[in-house]
Amino acid sequence: MFMIERGKISSIQMAVMMNPTILATVLMLVPAITAKHAKQDLWLSPIWASVTGFIIVYIAYRFHKLYPKETLIQFSELILGKVIGKIIAASYLLFYMHITGIITREYGEFVSGTFLHLTPMVVVLGSMVMVSAFAVYGGLEVIGRCAEIIVPVVTLLYLTIFVLLFKDLDMSHMFPILENGLAPSLLGSIVPQCWFSEYFLISFFLPYLTDQEKGLKWGMISVFSVMLIMVITNIMTLLLLGKLNSVVTYPVMIAARYISIADFFEHLEAVVMAIWVAGAFVKITVFYYVLVLGMAQWLKLKDFRPLVLPTGVLLVIIGQWSASSLQELSQFLSSTATFYVLSFQLGLPIILLLIALIKNRSKQMKGK
Repeated sequence: MFMIERGKISSIQMAVMMNPTILATVLMLVPAITAKHAKQDLWLSPIWASVTGFIIVYIAYRFHKLYPKETLIQFSELILGKVIGKIIAASYLLFYMHITGIITREYGEFVSGTFLHLTPMVVVLGSMVMVSAFAVYGGLEVIGRCAEIIVPVVTLLYLTIFVLLFKDLDMSHMFPILENGLAPSLLGSIVPQCWFSEYFLISFFLPYLTDQEKGLKWGMISVFSVMLIMVITNIMTLLLLGKLNSVVTYPVMIAARYISIADFFEHLEAVVMAIWVAGAFVKITVFYYVLVLGMAQWLKLKDFRPLVLPTGVLLVIIGQWSASSLQELSQFLSSTATFYVLSFQLGLPIILLLIALIKNRSKQMKGK
């Protein structure tokens, strides 16, 4: 089968790309949403939620073993037939277009709500989509190299913020652990599961790995590292803010404002802003690329690049229309989005994989 993307990345680059793809938005919004349910046990919720991530990486890898040169858009037709497969693939493309628009809006709400109050939302969204479009136009190798440069710097800055907060932490906020049993932390893990389910995106990258046999290993390592950073983030915001964690919208931003060393080293909100913008750039670019590549495969084009600009315009429009305010967006992410996202990134893949395995088994039986 003809490969639209001629670039290649390593499995380590894929893992590095996926880290900000999950973490960029989850670290800002989800600690507050999780705290409403899990309270002082919110640090446990990412551990339970990561199980979904491990399952999805395994599902994506099983698809890759069955269809090594095809992405989701292509093997849907091989599993379900041309007509039904095309419909399922189209529904995934519409889903990813909507989700990418929402991610763009999350970025826009943070930037305009905390820093650029008077800048029109369309300008904030358009500028980020335009920068992402350049990376997407460059292809998978360019995105992989961008992530390799950005992610280590962002991770170091993020961990530095937490080190500087140590003196303000209060361990008493963590107790009593499991006061009401496992139920609150399990309930708090439902929303983070939506973010872990985004690991299904690796089904678009596995065919383009230089070391495909290591795809499963590095996918699992990526899930574990994301879970670890989420646990650290939740513990830090809990020990710093206590019960206020569930009230504030961006706990990490509030945490950065606490930092004050010798009345000189303070006001580190700009560092959080830099972390957010860099992480959001990688996340939007990865989703944007998957969407454009998938559309080109669905339309059976020889090149995805002519679709980059018109898709970018659509993403800005969807981002502008997806929610009227941050409150509406948060309400969607903490309620309806759970069923919506998990249906496409966990439910449907399980059904598709079962059908594929049954078809494969029946072919083997006939061969005998």
